[in-house]
Amino acid sequence: MGKVRDSRAKAVEGAERLFRTQGYAATGLTQILEVSGAPKGSFYFHFPEGKRQLAREVLDVYGARVLAGIRQLAAKHSDPASFIRAVGKAMAMEMEATDWTLGCAAQNLAIELAPGDREFADALAKTFAGWTAVITDAIRPAYPSGAVAERRATAILAALEGAKTLARSRRSATPFDAVIDMVLPELRAAKAGR
Repeated sequence: MGKVRDSRAKAVEGAERLFRTQGYAATGLTQILEVSGAPKGSFYFHFPEGKRQLAREVLDVYGARVLAGIRQLAAKHSDPASFIRAVGKAMAMEMEATDWTLGCAAQNLAIELAPGDREFADALAKTFAGWTAVITDAIRPAYPSGAVAERRATAILAALEGAKTLARSRRSATPFDAVIDMVLPELRAAKAGR
């Protein structure tokens, strides 16, 4: 049974890396099989619906891992400004460590699949909503209401996702620094005004 789970996990892991580096459409089944080391028959045993099913599983695994990472940073940084700085720096460090090759799997899948696939769009929305909820809770102490904090968290996540795109093309952490520089004064002002 371990080999079955292992080949499935390798397919998900390999597909995630490919989707993060080159996107969904540019990733072919042959590449996924080469990266995972699984025979074609094994792939269809694990993913009878094909590449789309694999992409959904990649989204679930990737989304849960990012969510856990954001939660971990929130637990470590109780001050909203410190938390936002830590999130931005962690994203930049991950990208720099991969020589700016890894983008966001959820963002890439959203760009390519969400417009024409309502079910996938809903799954992506749920993933982003989970991330937004943790950010909302982490910055809530700075804002007068949960609704205001959620709106700010949505803007922060959107800015950080955009920073990933710019960082890949510039091969620089500067976009993350710009997001941090934009968000921190507003966070501090909001907290001071409470």
